[in-house]
Amino acid sequence: MSQDIFLERMFASAPKTFCIVGAGISGLRCAEVLAQQGLTVTILEGRDRIGGRVHQFSQQGHLIDLGPNWIHGTDHNPILSLVDKTHDTTFSPPEDATPSLYDESGRLIEGQIAKKHSGLVWEIISKAFIYSRENGPSIPPQSSLMDFFRSEVKERGLDDASSKLIFQMARMWGDFVGEPIEKQSLRYFWLEECIEGENLFLASTYKSILDLIAKGALAKAELKLTAKVTSFKSNIQSGQPPSVTIATASGDTTKFDEVIVTCPLGWLKRNTSSFSPILPSRITTAIEHISYGRLEKVYITFPSAFWLSSETTETVSAFFSQFLPPMYAPDQNPDRWTTECVSLASLPGPCAHPTLLFYFHGPCAQHVTSLIQGLDPDSREYFSRLDAFFHPYYSLLPNYSSSSADCNPSGIVATNWQNDEFAGFGSYTTFQASDPAEVGEVQLDRDIEALREGCPERGIWFAGEHTAPFVALGTVTGAYWSGEGVAKRVVEMYGLSAGDEGTQDLTSPLMK
Repeated sequence: MSQDIFLERMFASAPKTFCIVGAGISGLRCAEVLAQQGLTVTILEGRDRIGGRVHQFSQQGHLIDLGPNWIHGTDHNPILSLVDKTHDTTFSPPEDATPSLYDESGRLIEGQIAKKHSGLVWEIISKAFIYSRENGPSIPPQSSLMDFFRSEVKERGLDDASSKLIFQMARMWGDFVGEPIEKQSLRYFWLEECIEGENLFLASTYKSILDLIAKGALAKAELKLTAKVTSFKSNIQSGQPPSVTIATASGDTTKFDEVIVTCPLGWLKRNTSSFSPILPSRITTAIEHISYGRLEKVYITFPSAFWLSSETTETVSAFFSQFLPPMYAPDQNPDRWTTECVSLASLPGPCAHPTLLFYFHGPCAQHVTSLIQGLDPDSREYFSRLDAFFHPYYSLLPNYSSSSADCNPSGIVATNWQNDEFAGFGSYTTFQASDPAEVGEVQLDRDIEALREGCPERGIWFAGEHTAPFVALGTVTGAYWSGEGVAKRVVEMYGLSAGDEGTQDLTSPLMK
């Protein structure tokens, strides 16, 4: 930011107005930090609720997260500090337990074989992170994570059976990023690394954390729901601080001094034309280059957790199951997409309920959501179509019997983020391989930094998981940090001090 821009803001005499577009985690955290300084803050949210992609649903008396379930990393993670305040419950699956792994014929793979190959998969992924971090610029932009797996498997001299199993198991990476492993950039794979420490399943859901963040924001900021923003017009005059006029779908127009846009990356991809003047090329290029994933989930609830038994000794075996490319579901899944599920019956104490949570991504997610498009979630057709698709998988679990009422689902709910306008028709940021012949040179780290910088000379700033510190991209933590970080920059530009003990220094080595 130039010194002139800083001085124009710092010595402006009139009271300043600030607008945050989007009431998700980043928008709410941004509002909280700004409002703590006594600044006039308005939040415009297109939905009829707050939270954005952090949203819950009551499934037969149990609260479930339609958005994120996990806290990624425990080292200096602010979300964990909020968990301490809300007394929420987390669950840490033991890393050394044996996963339940079903082969392409539907047979349960022997425990030690599954454990050995699972260890190899994660060993290769860890090596890929190091390789990407140390060799990034020299790695061909077309290279994918699957290419790295092929190279590693060949180098290790694994037999055909082990090689095939490794390649099939590696496909679970798509359920982390929302797109197939063949699309995952190897050059920028290091951007997928998270904060050090454990990955925790938030057993009690994100509701209390969302409520706590919102409480701090809405105590002083004004919130306007169903306020769908349609245009941003920056008013720039020489020697004067900029202002931004925002128009909404209802026809209202309002002028603000600073606007922080926390809309998802997917929304930005479809709405760059809503900014006037046209956004700088460094911003439009970044929006174009960074990818947006398609991760969806289905929760299937049963009368009781039939797959558990008194003999179950390993928590993670009961918690996590992976289904390799199936040959046993030709009608429902002819493309043999993989899926995996976690058992919410294995969660601690009162958080446990007899529900299987399935994760699926990319083309599979597109197909499943197309099955229920336009259907009433309470309709029999909605239930039947989802049950037909997932029955081949849950019917493989221990103790299943088609004649038992306990094995017949009592409720099913699916997410549908890729058909959600306000979610940007997808789930969250991901980093895909690219072809220079088609898109030119892509520098995804520079693209993220460009979005993070924003356009302060126009009064336009960006926040969200797509502008987060590199160790928290695509996560709730990243959204929280990004909202906090941009608010601190705005506050400092006006010569104020953020003065919040809860804020993090985004320039620290940890955050780069």
